[in-house]
Amino acid sequence: MMGCRRLFLLSMLLAAEHHGSTEAFSTMSIAPKIRRASTAIASTVENVFEQTSQQQQLQDDLPSVTSAEESQSIQLRSVDKDALINTSIFIIAIATVVTTVLSVDVGITRGWTAEEIALRIPLDNWRSYTNILSMAPIETKAVTSATVYTIGDIIAQKTEGLDIGKLDRGRILRSALAGLIGHGPMSHVWYHVSEDFF
Repeated sequence: MMGCRRLFLLSMLLAAEHHGSTEAFSTMSIAPKIRRASTAIASTVENVFEQTSQQQQLQDDLPSVTSAEESQSIQLRSVDKDALINTSIFIIAIATVVTTVLSVDVGITRGWTAEEIALRIPLDNWRSYTNILSMAPIETKAVTSATVYTIGDIIAQKTEGLDIGKLDRGRILRSALAGLIGHGPMSHVWYHVSEDFF
């Protein structure tokens, strides 16, 4: 569990460095939100490891091992590698999104109340999105569509009854590419043609 928290904090630090500022960790108003997000992600990771109960049964059926090294190697083998990979991808993606959303006002929030921060963060994120949309409309719509397609496919696979270790990463990638290459740019062009035609 400690490794997951380190991975989360590392991804937060990388995202802050990507934005050119490490003030996200020194700003008092953002720190509790980051702690809450890391706690939520840590509980998700714990749930993933609880879902590997079948492999735990196999480990319990093995004869008792006397050496600590053999015991550790058996535990490492019993962890579902697909669940670990999928969970790591989700943790990095969620940490990047949370850091990006919460650090939109880093540097100008000193002295703000919690209410002001709660009001300004959504507004400033929306303003940032609309600015990017006006500068690069096709690329922005493509990335937005890819994000929605990706989330939709993950939800569809979870609805089919698959746990996090059984999610098909290839299918998720194909859905993201369909939104990125197909739906986003084509919708942009189609709506402009429709406006001109009608």
